[in-house]
Amino acid sequence: MMIQQNISLMPFNSFGIDVNAKYFASFSSEVELLTILKEKDQTIPESNLLLIGSGSNILFTQDFDGLVIKNEIQGMSIVHEDEEFHYVTAGAGVLWDDFVGFCIENNLGGVENLSLIPGTVGAAPIQNIGAYGVELKDVLHAVKLLDLHERQWIVFNNRDCDFGYRSSIFKKKLKGRFVITSVTCRFQKNHQTNIRYGSIKNSLIAMGVTTPTIKDVSETVNEIRRSKLPNPSEIGNAGSFFKNPVISKTEYQQLLNDYPDIVVYELDGMYKVAAGWLIDKAGWKGYREGDVGCYPKQALVLVNYGNGNGMQLLELSKKIQQSILKKFGILLEAEVNIL
Repeated sequence: MMIQQNISLMPFNSFGIDVNAKYFASFSSEVELLTILKEKDQTIPESNLLLIGSGSNILFTQDFDGLVIKNEIQGMSIVHEDEEFHYVTAGAGVLWDDFVGFCIENNLGGVENLSLIPGTVGAAPIQNIGAYGVELKDVLHAVKLLDLHERQWIVFNNRDCDFGYRSSIFKKKLKGRFVITSVTCRFQKNHQTNIRYGSIKNSLIAMGVTTPTIKDVSETVNEIRRSKLPNPSEIGNAGSFFKNPVISKTEYQQLLNDYPDIVVYELDGMYKVAAGWLIDKAGWKGYREGDVGCYPKQALVLVNYGNGNGMQLLELSKKIQQSILKKFGILLEAEVNIL
């Protein structure tokens, strides 16, 4: 039997929320995944199914009355190259930052701006992770999937994934339909580093680096993230709790009149507002209710200081949303999956 019963999910979510899964299993190969699904069909066919990686983007508000399956497929390798690209395939259970490290060690540029993002390789396409002007869609070539309905293997290319801002087809109309078992990214051989974001550029200037390597950029991003984001092993959190909202030029101009210091980034004719700036401006940065709060160094991060629960974090997030809507007329959308 690979499926266990009544397992605490506290070790399997970065908020450190103590809830139980009615059923739990993990797999480290595609064969084991199929075995678990066959066992589920035979013993608990009607149970809900939840796939997790490192649990770094989930807020559990209650026990999960179904089967949680943890993806632990490992392995990374350069599988192919052509005139323009190197292609790297990684198992979906590989930690994302380990994948970034592998690419940097092999002088493959394209994901250095995504250093130190928590989570697994398999979760990255679902969220279309991004940071400092780079998104996964910029490098993703293909994902290998198991169709849970048909129990058939299929490969999606970049276009099939229907990527959007912190979104993909796996979060929208095909949510819960597939299990990602491996991801292949492609890296340009003539890669140029992206240091357009001010914090990266300023840090490199301060270090006296004028022609940064991908390792320079990665180390700079690591320093920036560590300076303002809590370590989940020390303080429970899921990184950015909210998405940066995207507004029209008219809305931006209206806000700019009232708030000349507003932090925005142009995005295909629209304007992406820094959600952390909105939350800070509304006075939430450093706020604490019992054992949950808004991190003092980065307002975009909600934290569990030890004994907080999911409902308390959810209620805090709702208060922040209502506050931002009232003050700025902007409704923040959660980036974290709330269950």
